[in-house]
Amino acid sequence: MIRVQDLHKEFDGIKVLRGIDLEVEHGEIIALVGRSGCGKSVLLKHITGLIKPNRGKVFIDGNDIGQLKDKDLLALRQRLGVLFQNGALFDSMTIFENVAFPLQEKTQLSDYEIRERVLEVLEQVKLVGSEEKYPSQISGGMVKRTSLARALVEEPEIMLFDEPTTGLDPVTKGTIISLIRESHEKARFSAVIVTHEVFRVFPVIDRVAMLQEGKISFYGTPEEMLQSKQKDVAAFVEASFQGGPEVMHKTPGTSKP
Repeated sequence: MIRVQDLHKEFDGIKVLRGIDLEVEHGEIIALVGRSGCGKSVLLKHITGLIKPNRGKVFIDGNDIGQLKDKDLLALRQRLGVLFQNGALFDSMTIFENVAFPLQEKTQLSDYEIRERVLEVLEQVKLVGSEEKYPSQISGGMVKRTSLARALVEEPEIMLFDEPTTGLDPVTKGTIISLIRESHEKARFSAVIVTHEVFRVFPVIDRVAMLQEGKISFYGTPEEMLQSKQKDVAAFVEASFQGGPEVMHKTPGTSKP
């Protein structure tokens, strides 16, 4: 589904990505983890085609997105759903209007069909009853859920999550992760989750890719990460545990539900 091949990127002479190789299979969810500034979000932007690499390629279903023309790239992006870190909602639009916007702009659906689809997704993220509120009138957790609904409304084949739990309280973080899991169980999309909170996403992911100094220093299952003797991985795991082991939603060593 997604294949990143020998990806290199630098900005103003500073090397951010130094040869990334990564594959995400159909229906698989992987987490991109690592310290701040290691290139996680930059890699995510390459997958969307927002950034072009200095060297290397990104393939989606065998298509090199760096070689796609505007029309073909737009068609490919319509298969992607993105949950941005800050929500990226339109302040002047209601929750309903924010979620409906992609369907109004990109499809030929009737107003009735759009309304039915939007309400279906709002129910999925537990926002029915709040659809006439504006972003300024809702909590940070509701902003995230609205952004998730907007990303899901086009029924994407691939979902990209950029720090989906950042800035939220522990209960709301758990709610967002549960919604991601429920959405994946229903739609079986492929997904990449960029996160600092590695243990919180363990229940929903298949594999973890750890970035360090622009390269992937570890790639394996959550259980393999917990058991790794690799020094940089063990240090990252220990530091993450110090952030609060209560974020674990399952016992280490068990499989993903």
